[in-house]
Amino acid sequence: MEVNMPLIHVELVEGRTKEQKKQLGEAITKATVDIVNVPADAVKVIFVDMKKDDYMEGGILRSER
Repeated sequence: MEVNMPLIHVELVEGRTKEQKKQLGEAITKATVDIVNVPADAVKVIFVDMKKDDYMEGGILRSER
């Protein structure tokens, strides 16, 4: 059986701890395994931290909130 590698890209505003990312990655991996029916080692999760100056919501930079 060919296994397609799910690649999940998660962007977060900076400030999350390593432990929070670890827990989120584990939850994403488990959900992907359960729903997409692939082995856990096929699931790849990439975290990208965005600086608060690089994210705007409602016309206001996150750093200005």
